[in-house]
Amino acid sequence: MRVSPAAERWVRRGHPWVYAKAVRQMSHDGRSGDLAVIFDSKRRFVAVGLYAPASPIRVRILAQGQPATIDDAWFLYKLETAAELRHPLLQNNTTGYRLVHGENDGLPGLVIDRYGETFVVKLYTSAWVPHLPSLLRGLVQMAQPRRIVLRLSRFVQRQEASLFGLHDGQILLGQPPKNGVRFLENGLYFEADVVHGQKTGFFLDQRDNRARVEKLAAGKRVLNVFAYTGGFSLYAARGGAKEVVSLDISQPALANAMRNFKLNQAHEAVAAATHELLVGDAFQTMKQLIANKRRFEMVIIDPPAFAKSQEEVERAVTAYGRLVRLGLQLLRPGGILVMASCSSRVSADHFFEVVHQAALGVGRPLQEIERTGHALDHPIAFPEGAYLKCLFAFAP
Repeated sequence: MRVSPAAERWVRRGHPWVYAKAVRQMSHDGRSGDLAVIFDSKRRFVAVGLYAPASPIRVRILAQGQPATIDDAWFLYKLETAAELRHPLLQNNTTGYRLVHGENDGLPGLVIDRYGETFVVKLYTSAWVPHLPSLLRGLVQMAQPRRIVLRLSRFVQRQEASLFGLHDGQILLGQPPKNGVRFLENGLYFEADVVHGQKTGFFLDQRDNRARVEKLAAGKRVLNVFAYTGGFSLYAARGGAKEVVSLDISQPALANAMRNFKLNQAHEAVAAATHELLVGDAFQTMKQLIANKRRFEMVIIDPPAFAKSQEEVERAVTAYGRLVRLGLQLLRPGGILVMASCSSRVSADHFFEVVHQAALGVGRPLQEIERTGHALDHPIAFPEGAYLKCLFAFAP
């Protein structure tokens, strides 16, 4: 394959994607998962990657600069390298973390999350399907998992011809879990629905921010908006919050949050905290709480990705502003606002500006405590890989 000069420059700099519009010449048509070898105009090797004919990202780069043999040994090396980076997490009583973070670990379009002895492999391109046997052999050799679960992005699920019978939630090794899969995070027990849950069953990327909430929660009434299975709520409770309200539109997610609290009753502070569940739309329920004169000393807002495309950025920014204004109406003077975004299309600088402008607009200028980004197990190796940002701030 040959690509445009601009694409060639980006690949040489380490960018992991080649878009379809950048492809200039191919020796022949390829199938999903074929290895695409990119040469320059002088027939010198540039890179090798996974070919995906149905995707706008036509090639996902595996190796650039020097040729590489993409085989079992190569996959094992990449997995071992990723595991070594995460080794410090094991010292923190943590058995739930991201083992492979896609492009940022040199395995583009692939995520592997660990939940105790269960590993969840999620594919964001069907180009990984032909290489699953090699990948799984490496994972088994390295980690000796009890169970491996396959998850597929919505885009991949639609590529039925390239899946050869594979389906979302399929058990690739071991027995199907009877209930949620239990794991530890900083000494707290959680259960993840690895077969049907959002993403791979849990939002592992917010682990460090949850720990920050714990340190700030003592004696406070805490509202956790978009609570999902109650991660922030449980940390707040262990940190000494006297009252925690978990708000989410999903009844099953909140039922899981209740189970997570029950799993941790051995912690005196968790057992002592009042935990209230609210099922409903975040925007509407926050308005109801305001009308009912409910107030909190900490409000945590961790919404889903509002902007999955560039066209959705303006709407996302508007939504963030609305959430900040609603959150501040629920926050007592001197309370702490925790506001997060996982939309990669909205830059960190833009997001923080929107939060501050919304606060100023309602006469509550924020005093920053901390801005945070990605955790150890979610490294960033290229600009588009950065998506998570979070602001901790006092509001007068």
